[in-house]
Amino acid sequence: MFRHKGKNRTYIHNLKLASLLSFVAGIVNVAGLFAVNRLTTNVTGHFAFFADQMVKKHYGVAVTYLIFIAAFLLGAFTSNFIVELMSQKKLRYNNVVPVAIEITIITTIALLSQATIEQFSGVVASLLLFAMGMQNALVTSISNAVVRTTHLTGLFTDLGIELSQLFFYRRAEQQKKLSLSIKLRLTIISCFFLGGVAGGAGFFRLHNKVLLIASAILTIALFYDSIKFKIVLWKRRNKEEHLTTEA
Repeated sequence: MFRHKGKNRTYIHNLKLASLLSFVAGIVNVAGLFAVNRLTTNVTGHFAFFADQMVKKHYGVAVTYLIFIAAFLLGAFTSNFIVELMSQKKLRYNNVVPVAIEITIITTIALLSQATIEQFSGVVASLLLFAMGMQNALVTSISNAVVRTTHLTGLFTDLGIELSQLFFYRRAEQQKKLSLSIKLRLTIISCFFLGGVAGGAGFFRLHNKVLLIASAILTIALFYDSIKFKIVLWKRRNKEEHLTTEA
């Protein structure tokens, strides 16, 4: 899911990545909202709040929303900077590092006491926005902008466009391409919704510790990706050794 890029990336890779990370984003979105009363997976609402507070001349509050926006931007910048830097040095696991940082941030917040979260709610919201900015940038880069997992506005726009195109693009290959794209977008929307429900229901039982579910999912995904990669390499080596022996 995290390793394949460009021509090596298939629709199934994107589908797995989309379902996994949109579910995580759904959990973070609702858990963050309940924990700190802030949006933690996108910046659209924060722009509206920023403008509202500026008009009311509440400049201190307005700056807070500006910081939230900057946190998401910084997360996206950091994620892609790490990937590009490690790619130039031809280091392995370049896509793993941003996910590992995201896991660290989410796990740390999950383990904080309720009193600490309430006292530092602005910092907690900023960290979650930073983590979601990292995730969104990574998944956008890996999938060549096919998959986005932390906000739904663009998804619903693209879905509406593609649903309308079904009435006009009649060739078999066009219909197949549209159907696959619609399926992908519906998967992201559905998993985001399910993650939100899970995050909301879990928050009332576990409070901010529900974020550990998101961390666990990401951790399992990294191990799964690593093990699968090692199996592929092992099979490839065995095949090459077999061909060498036959020659």
